[in-house]
Amino acid sequence: MCGFTGSVSVQPIDNSLIDEANKFIECRGPDAKRFIEQKYDSYHLNFWFNRLSILDLSAEANQPMYSKEFNTMVMFNGEIYNHAELRYDLQNLGLKFHTSHSDTETLLVGLSYYGINFIDKLRGQFAIAFFDEGKSELSLIRDRLGQKPLYYYLDNENIHFGSSLLSLLKIIKEYKIDENQLYSYLDYGIITSPFTLFKNIYKLMPSEILKVNLQKNNFTTTKSKYWNVENFLDNKPFSSEEFFDIFSESVKLRTAADVPVANFLSGGIDSTSIVKNLVDNEKKVNSFSIYLKENKYDESIYIKEVVKKYNLEHKSITISADISIDEINQALNSLDEPYSDPSVVPAYILSKEISQYYKVAISGDGGDELLGGYERTMRSLQKSGSFRNLISKAYNWYPSILGTGNKLLSNSGNLEIKYRSFLEDKKLTKLLNVSSPSNSFAEGLDYKDINFYKNLLIADYKLFLPEMMMFKIDRTSMANSLEVRSPFVDHKLIEFVMANNSTYLNPRNSKEILKKYLLSDFSEEFIFRKKQGFVFDVEGWVFSNLDFVTDKILNGHIVNGLNDKIINLLSINKSRINGQRIWKLFVLEHYLERVLSKSL
Repeated sequence: MCGFTGSVSVQPIDNSLIDEANKFIECRGPDAKRFIEQKYDSYHLNFWFNRLSILDLSAEANQPMYSKEFNTMVMFNGEIYNHAELRYDLQNLGLKFHTSHSDTETLLVGLSYYGINFIDKLRGQFAIAFFDEGKSELSLIRDRLGQKPLYYYLDNENIHFGSSLLSLLKIIKEYKIDENQLYSYLDYGIITSPFTLFKNIYKLMPSEILKVNLQKNNFTTTKSKYWNVENFLDNKPFSSEEFFDIFSESVKLRTAADVPVANFLSGGIDSTSIVKNLVDNEKKVNSFSIYLKENKYDESIYIKEVVKKYNLEHKSITISADISIDEINQALNSLDEPYSDPSVVPAYILSKEISQYYKVAISGDGGDELLGGYERTMRSLQKSGSFRNLISKAYNWYPSILGTGNKLLSNSGNLEIKYRSFLEDKKLTKLLNVSSPSNSFAEGLDYKDINFYKNLLIADYKLFLPEMMMFKIDRTSMANSLEVRSPFVDHKLIEFVMANNSTYLNPRNSKEILKKYLLSDFSEEFIFRKKQGFVFDVEGWVFSNLDFVTDKILNGHIVNGLNDKIINLLSINKSRINGQRIWKLFVLEHYLERVLSKSL
C-alpha cells in the first residue's frame, strides 16, 4: 500500500512543485521514496512514489518500476492478492522476473505482455499508472470497487494524477470550486465520482481505465470500464458451501505479507466470522481492539469472549469516547476531500492506535453491503402499500428544522426515493437557500427484471461502498501508514452473490448466514445482540463545542451567499440530525480553510 504523484507535460515540469505535492502522500508510504524524471521528444515525465513495504521488502521491489525488456513502467498503490498464481503462469510462458515475489513486478510484466486486459485477471485493491514508452501511452486504472483513490487533471498538453486530491491542488495552483458539487456535498455529505469539489479535477471511477495518448504535443484520451456489477445478475440456486469456499479463499489471500498482520476485532458478526475462518483453517491470528471507558458503549465483554474462545494473540487499548478538538482536527486533516460521516473520527483513532503495532490489518468492512446488514436495507425491503405511500407524501409539508424527512420518504413505493432518503438531506439545502444538485445520488436505481434486494445491492456497490465506506477506510488508515484489507470486499464474492438467488437473506434477521456460521461457537446472546460499535456522540460534541463550531462556520467561506442564520435555526432543536447537519457544515469549513487559504 503506497501513494504516488505523476505529471506528464508538453512543457518542462517544475520538480520543486511536484516535491511539495508529494508531501501530502508521504504518510501513505514512509518506508521508501523514489523519483523518476524523463525527457522525451514531445513531452516531459515526472513520477514520484512513496512505498509502504509489506510484500517483498527488498529495494528491487521499489517503485516506479521499469521493465527493460518491454520499455514500460508502473506505479501501483494497493495489493494484488493472487500475484503468486499470476507470476507462475507468466513464468511458464518464459517471461523473466528480477524480484523474488514482488506483486508490483507481476503487475508490470503482466500488463506489458498481455496489455490492459491483464487487469481482468487481478484480484485485489489497486490504483495503477502504467506507462508504455514505445506507444507513448499512459493508462490510469482503478480497482473494481473503488478501494484505492486516483485523481487526475487533464488538458491537451498536461496530465497530472495521483493518490491525493491535495497533491493535485498543489501542482495546479489555480483551482475553482464547482458550485454544483458544493451543493452535492451539502445534500449528501460526499462528492461522488467522477467529480470533485473543484472544476476540471476528477476522480477515476471504480473499474475505469483512462488511456492518454501522449504523441504529437496534443494529448488525447479514451475511457472504458472493465467490470460492472450488474453484468453478473442471475438467479442460480444459492449454495452456502460454495459461498464459504469463496469467503475462505478471500480471507486466506489477504493474510499474505512479509510483515505481521492483525485483525480488527470489534466482537461483531463480521470481524468474528473472519477470525473464526482463520482459526478453523489453522492460521495464527493476531487481533486488535479498542475498548471504551464508558459502559454505555463498551463491548469489551464480547471481544474478550472471542479472544478466549479462539486463544488469540490479542492487543487492546482503552480510550475515552470524549474526543478532544485536537483529535477531531487530526481526523479531519486525514481527508483530501470533504466527507461528513462522523464515523471518520473513531476510524482515524482506531487506525492510529493499531499502526503503532502493525502495518497491515484485516477488517470486516463490506459485510453489511454483501449480506444485507444495514437497517436501511431491511427497511427499504418492506412493502409500501397505498396507505404507506400516502404517508410519504407528507414529506412536502414536513418542517425542515425537524430533520431529513427520511421516516416519511422511506414509506414511498419508489425504490430510488426510498433508498435515497437514508442518505440525502434536501431539507438542509432548503434551509440553506441553495438548489439541490443536478446529479442524482442514486439515479437509475430500478432494474425491472430483478428483485428489490438486488437493486439495493447494485446501488451499494456502485455508490455507498466506494464513495463512502472505502473512502473513509482508505484515508483514515493511510494517514497512519496502515494498510487495511477487507475480505468481504472481494469481487469474486460479490459476483457470486449477484449471480445467485437471495434465499440466504432473512429480512427479520440480517446477516443470518454468518450468524448460523458462528452459532456453534457462541451463545445466542452473543450472536443476536444489538451491535453498538465504536460510537462518536457527534451531537453531544457539536452542542458542547457550539461556540467553537459556530465561530468557524460563520467566519469562514461557506456562509457568504447562504443562510447565515442556519446555526441558530439548527440549534433550536438539538437533535442528532441537527447535530450531524452542523457537523457537515463544520467539516466543509475545516476543509475549505485549508485549501482556499493557499497554505497547503
